[in-house]
Amino acid sequence: MGATFCICSRGLITIDNKRYLFVQKLGEGGFSYVDLVEGVHDGRFYALKRILCHDRDGRKEAMQEMEMHRLFNHPNILRLEAYCMSEKGSKWEAWLLLPFVKGGTLWSAVEALRDKNAFLSEERILHILNGICLGLKTIHDQGYAHRDLKPTNVLLEDDDRPLLMDLGSMNHARIEVTGSRQAMTVQDWAAQRCTISYRAPELFNVDSNCVIDERTDIWSLGCVVYCMMFGEGPYDMIFQKGDSVALAVQNNLSIPSNTRYSRGLESLLSSMMVVNHQERPHISTVLSQLETLQPIVDGQATTRI
Repeated sequence: MGATFCICSRGLITIDNKRYLFVQKLGEGGFSYVDLVEGVHDGRFYALKRILCHDRDGRKEAMQEMEMHRLFNHPNILRLEAYCMSEKGSKWEAWLLLPFVKGGTLWSAVEALRDKNAFLSEERILHILNGICLGLKTIHDQGYAHRDLKPTNVLLEDDDRPLLMDLGSMNHARIEVTGSRQAMTVQDWAAQRCTISYRAPELFNVDSNCVIDERTDIWSLGCVVYCMMFGEGPYDMIFQKGDSVALAVQNNLSIPSNTRYSRGLESLLSSMMVVNHQERPHISTVLSQLETLQPIVDGQATTRI
């Protein structure tokens, strides 16, 4: 599955001996670009993610993202179709060929409804949440954590099947911190790789003697659920106003009063947004709680994907 070379000429890209036509740009981030390409061999559309690697560490991080994709084959984790490293003068680009999901991200779905002063139904939230949890459980079961779960990192297929993407911040689930120097290293890494308004409290001020585990994802998952319920993450506005997110996450989350959602869903949200990560549930417990909620909403057993 690993391509050894790739060529770009007049909009024609070759990866793993297959040719793809450049169609248009889809977006760009700090160190990456995403293009829409069409496979000459199959006529299908793909998303080509190009990661700029400025140094050896950059190449190592890009290779790690590729390796993380290769670890998983699950209907709720975006699969990697092919990849390669492309030399650009003195620099390199990592190319990740991914399926193109025309439904867009969970955030785009939330935002489109919010613009109409509407919100996701509880049934739809539970369906999407269930799929996200199944993907996360697969990641956690293999000893890893996503570390950057947020609505823009969840794609939605036409049937609302969620796909976890952007695995570039993934690392081992369990991080044992011994000493202030290591604590600062972890804290600095989190500041660079974990989106601030979805970052777990324990990653803001890392204790010099602690164990950080995969339940950083549970906090982020709670923020995603809150966003699905209320149209924005619980700390998005705090960040946009320039106030301290690090300070805000140290307090218990206040859930806005509403009549749209059940007490069961609100209770599930509260259980995930616990400041002390040792008191947060593991993903298997969240899935168990979901099983009790789903029949209330749609009259059938859960684990739809």
